[in-house]
Amino acid sequence: MIAQRPRLLVTGATGVLGSAFVGLSQSYPAHEFVFVSRRELDLRDSSAVSAFVSSRRIRKIVHLAAISGGIDLARRFPARILRDNVAMTFSILDAAVAHRVDKVVLTLSSGMYPASAPQPNTEDQIHDGPPHESAYSYAMAKRLMEPAIRAYRTEHGLDVIGLVPSGIYGPNDNYNADDCTWIAGLVRRFCEWNASQGDLSIWGDGTPLREITFAPDMAHAFMWCLANHSSEKILNVGCGEARTIRDVALLLAEICGVPESRIRFDPNRTRGIDRRVTDNTSFRTASGFEYTDLRQGLVQTVEWFRRTLAVSPDAIRRWPRIEAE
Repeated sequence: MIAQRPRLLVTGATGVLGSAFVGLSQSYPAHEFVFVSRRELDLRDSSAVSAFVSSRRIRKIVHLAAISGGIDLARRFPARILRDNVAMTFSILDAAVAHRVDKVVLTLSSGMYPASAPQPNTEDQIHDGPPHESAYSYAMAKRLMEPAIRAYRTEHGLDVIGLVPSGIYGPNDNYNADDCTWIAGLVRRFCEWNASQGDLSIWGDGTPLREITFAPDMAHAFMWCLANHSSEKILNVGCGEARTIRDVALLLAEICGVPESRIRFDPNRTRGIDRRVTDNTSFRTASGFEYTDLRQGLVQTVEWFRRTLAVSPDAIRRWPRIEAE
């Protein structure tokens, strides 16, 4: 008889990182991937999650799903963001305990680190102060995962780990203009720009530093950790390289053929935290991981967006991250 491959559940399958997992799944034949989106399973419903894990005989879980987006989304829906993200975390953990899942990976966020902490942020800074006010509810929901990991490992013996990505970008992001992340918003606007539209205005003065990591890189990093990391200590798995928003914008302008003279930075608009970058020394030392060059990653993302826009524009996700209830 052929041994059955362990089933690996990946939540958030339609997101930018979940889509990267779909793309790389054939590279990991030892696992049978099971992808699920919020339309198929409400992860806030603990009974539904438990039934799904049981009926599908899930052995491992990579929990990517989250309610997240740009600064404006965080400003409008702080309660919904906090409630839903926390509910999903504990639905996943309780189902894993109930059905003796072998391993769980939880996805934290670099935005959870204290705004006042020295940077680059190291994993031990997580509880050293409040996060930046621009997205405090999302940050606290993600920060809560760290004590949850320790608690479930201690009380239930669950092999659950926590990984901290940063600024994920790539094909199949959510490009809804009202609540997308800043990098997705820039990709869409530069790809869709034409001279008749006038100048392209960007929020802030462009000086804040951000760490952004190509989604396929992040997916491979998660898979390495799934196989090799087992500890209550969280790991930063972002690329560890900071770029100013201005630099990223000008790079996109060059790739997309937008004249630099047509770009305007608006210092009167919200800019967020001045600097956000993580220290990935622990992960890089253990894994020897190498990341895709930013230009190469942006070129691939722009090519995907333009190709999809030309061939199947409805395939570009532009729907609200939080729908009216």
